[in-house]
Amino acid sequence: MRQWIAIGAAVGLVAVTLPMLRKHDVQLASLLAKGKIEANGGPTVTREVTPPPLTDIDLTRIDDRGNVAVAPAHGNRRAELTVVPKYQRAAIALLRGGHVPEGAIVVTDIKTGKVLVWASYVDQGAMHDVASEATAPSASVFKIVTATALVDHGGLTPNTKQCYSGGEHSIRAQDMVDNKKRDKWCATLAQAMGRSLNTVFARLAAKHLDRGELEATASRLGWGQDIPFDVKVPQSTLTLPEDDLGFARTAAGFWNSTLSPFQGANLATTVANGGEMIRLHVVSSVKDEDGEIYRGPTARQPLRRAMSESTATAITAMMGETVDSGTSYKSFHDRSGRPYLPDIRIAGKTGTLTKPTPEGPFYTWWVGFAPSDKPEIAVSVLVANGAKWRVKATNVAADMLRVYFADKGAPGVKSPFDSGMTARR
Repeated sequence: MRQWIAIGAAVGLVAVTLPMLRKHDVQLASLLAKGKIEANGGPTVTREVTPPPLTDIDLTRIDDRGNVAVAPAHGNRRAELTVVPKYQRAAIALLRGGHVPEGAIVVTDIKTGKVLVWASYVDQGAMHDVASEATAPSASVFKIVTATALVDHGGLTPNTKQCYSGGEHSIRAQDMVDNKKRDKWCATLAQAMGRSLNTVFARLAAKHLDRGELEATASRLGWGQDIPFDVKVPQSTLTLPEDDLGFARTAAGFWNSTLSPFQGANLATTVANGGEMIRLHVVSSVKDEDGEIYRGPTARQPLRRAMSESTATAITAMMGETVDSGTSYKSFHDRSGRPYLPDIRIAGKTGTLTKPTPEGPFYTWWVGFAPSDKPEIAVSVLVANGAKWRVKATNVAADMLRVYFADKGAPGVKSPFDSGMTARR
């Protein structure tokens, strides 16, 4: 009975929240088509044109050589972007310097929703907008969703303990069974997030969640939804298996869900904003040969509450373990254990998943924000490597944060480019 109630609630939630998100898209489309002026700090069409101002904006061709980053749009139009040119150049240089076959970095301003970096990189083959594509598996980034559901529906806290064994690279049926003789290790939920302990998440999900609860949480956080943005972004997807073991594996981040770098940034921005989802935007204005035809938002635009403030605080604490003592520790500290970003608290989540083929790709993620106690920026990094690789997403994310905070004059923070790497293309 509990499961059917939860499923019904999930269906109801999706029915309510999807129209809320789509309403923003409908309003924006109407605005762009009719030349309506928004008075509340929202986007503004300054002159009626056909097709609408945001048509055919190409974010794979961002020109960051001037003081303002620009991208081509329909015909002879030009879109001026919120992207910060020096951060954009640094992001591309980090991906190129890491010999990444394919990757993306998205950086957002927590308070305003402005996109500060929109970097897609493809070493060989046709260029495509990696930052917007939802083809890569969510991997262990999905643990943020599961942890949110465990707090909201299971009543768990960052200090909830679970003993475990196995599950490092896969989860077998025997790994799901509590066994005092075999379970030689125990961890809190926060430690499990930081160290990405698959069996802990799988067992806790099996004990405390059903499919409806996990699906509803994922929907609130953006999976399976059209999230309002200036360009079309494919949906991040989730398919929950019917069998219990498949459900547990999915909750731990083993396949069955995909994620776009854009959605990763949206997720991190939402947690950093205390659970409030705001509209991200990358276009500040669009101009044609006769002048401006569109002006982007000038004020923060809340969409809805995706989680409570208390839940967001709990998730932030869990994500802090990733950098303090978990899977990102080495990326954010030198060999002597000194932090590259001293006195700056960081919340993040790594993800790693390899397709079962010799050539890969080998996907790695880093999604998070900083400072975690007073958030300024969110960062989402995807790296898709082959069999041989030089950097993972966590390395790139650490360097991107160093670029930002060194530029802001944070004490003790040095840009990775101070060692001789150039951010110029």
